Amino acid sequence: MLPRENLLSGVENRETAVRVIDQAEQAIKTWEVVCTDFLSPPEWADVQQMFSRLTEVEMLSWGGYPQAERQRVAIARSDLPLDVSQVEIAAIEIAGNFLFDPATHRDFLGALLGTGLVREKVGDIIVSGDRGAQAIVVPELVEFLEMSLTQVRSVPVKTRRIDLSELKIREPKKKELTTVEASMRLDAVASAGFGMSRSKMADLITGGDVRVNWREVTQSSHQLKAGDLVAIRGKGRLEVGEVSVTKKERYRVQLTRFV
Repeated sequence: MLPRENLLSGVENRETAVRVIDQAEQAIKTWEVVCTDFLSPPEWADVQQMFSRLTEVEMLSWGGYPQAERQRVAIARSDLPLDVSQVEIAAIEIAGNFLFDPATHRDFLGALLGTGLVREKVGDIIVSGDRGAQAIVVPELVEFLEMSLTQVRSVPVKTRRIDLSELKIREPKKKELTTVEASMRLDAVASAGFGMSRSKMADLITGGDVRVNWREVTQSSHQLKAGDLVAIRGKGRLEVGEVSVTKKERYRVQLTRFV
């Protein structure tokens, strides 16, 4: 048995974490590869933290394409090889004419959940403008969705399975910038990266809208380091690149903003 309470210490998404521990124990016991449901980035961050100190299990995440936010995780004993083909996912196309009734990500997600699915069975949704959307789901529900998902908003749709190679992925827009700051405080670096006042950034941080490496941080004084990822709800992400110290002992920080 895995040291459950030790693993759960400091975990935000406890319910999901407990399920993953159960699945890890199953993988150890049966010598089989076990797949989780789709995990959000904060949930995956919790899982990575939990299992980073364990040598009994190996994990591999995959969401259908390299930038996927929501990912399933294959879990196996550490002495079994893992590759992405063992992470069971499928893609569907939800095709319709949305020219006169545009649908958003929320509309497509609502239609999927309206068929009776739970959120954990759905990965990323890629909206394709007025033509519909593509969604990543667990394979065992594809046939059900092909029959059940027939309308989004007021628009009739046809749902069919597609190959993952047919996903129309847009590369995220990114902007490179450099800032020089007196410290590596979260409010200082993030306000420069997102182009907003430090006081506005501090409000977002204390309001719980800011995550660092997918974990909620509510202290403006939190110290960032190279490699950290800062995400703000509705405003994109910021990656902290190389950090160097100037002659005046200030921090020159390379930043990449994704929108």
